[in-house]
Amino acid sequence: MPIIVLTKKNLLIALLCVALLAGGLFLWLRFRDRPIQSRGETAQAMAQVENYELNVLPMKSRELPVYGVGRGDNRIALTIDAAWDADKTPFILDTLDKYSVKATFFLCGVWVKQYPDFVKEIAKRGHEIGNHSLTHPHMSRMDAIGIQKELRDLDDMLEELTGKRSTLFRPPFGEYNDTVIKAAREAGYEVIQWSRDTVDWKQDRSAQTILDGVLKKLQSGDIILCHNNGYKIETYLPVLIETAQQKGYSFVTVSELLLSGETSIDNNGIQQAKKRP
Repeated sequence: MPIIVLTKKNLLIALLCVALLAGGLFLWLRFRDRPIQSRGETAQAMAQVENYELNVLPMKSRELPVYGVGRGDNRIALTIDAAWDADKTPFILDTLDKYSVKATFFLCGVWVKQYPDFVKEIAKRGHEIGNHSLTHPHMSRMDAIGIQKELRDLDDMLEELTGKRSTLFRPPFGEYNDTVIKAAREAGYEVIQWSRDTVDWKQDRSAQTILDGVLKKLQSGDIILCHNNGYKIETYLPVLIETAQQKGYSFVTVSELLLSGETSIDNNGIQQAKKRP
C-alpha cells in the first residue's frame, strides 16, 4: 500500500475539495424543492424590486440655487461680493457709473459694520444689495434656525442704513446644502450663485486670464462673480464691461435678470420659465 505524504500543499487541496463538496450539498438541499424560475419570472421579480425602490425608496432630489437664468435677450448680471477691504470700492462704483451699469453687491455683515458709508453710497447710486450673511460662516454646518438668524440680523443692519431689506442671498464660500437653500427660501430669499467666475481673489491670475475666462463663454442669462477687493479688478473690470456691451449684452441687477411668474430650476441650476401644458 503506497504511503501518502501529508504536505502543506496536499492539505490545502484536501480542504478545498471538502469545501466544494459541502457547498454543493448545501445548494442541493436549499433549492431541491424550488421550481425553476423562467426568464420572464426573473424579469418580473426584478421589476418588482425596481418598483419597490421607486415607490418606497424614491431618489432624493437636491435643492439647487440659481446659477444662471434661461433667457435669450442678452441680459446678464454683474455681482460683486464684499467681505473685506474697501480701498477699490470707489473705483468700482465710478466705473459702473461710467458705463451706466447697475450691479448687485452681496455684502457681508463684517463689511457692513466696518464701512457703513459705502453701504449707503452703493444704495444711493442705485445698485442692488444682496445678503452675504452676517459673519461669513460655513453655513452647511448650521441648522435652519442659525442660518435664518444670520440673514435676519444682517438685513436689520441693511434696513437701518438703506431703508430696505434684501431679497437675494449668496452663501459664503459658495457652500450650501438642502438645509441652507430651504432655510433661505422659507425666509423669503432667492439663493444666487454664479455661472461665470472671475476667480479674481487669486493673486497670480492676470487680468487677461480673467477676461478670457469670462468673455469667451459669456451668454445670455449669465451671472458674473467679482470681488470688491479682487486683485486685478481695476484692470479687468472696465474692459469686461465695455467688451460685453460691444457684443450686445446689457447689464441688469440680479432681480431684473430673474424670471417672473412660475419658474423651475433645472439640474444645472438654470432658472427656467415653466411651460404651460
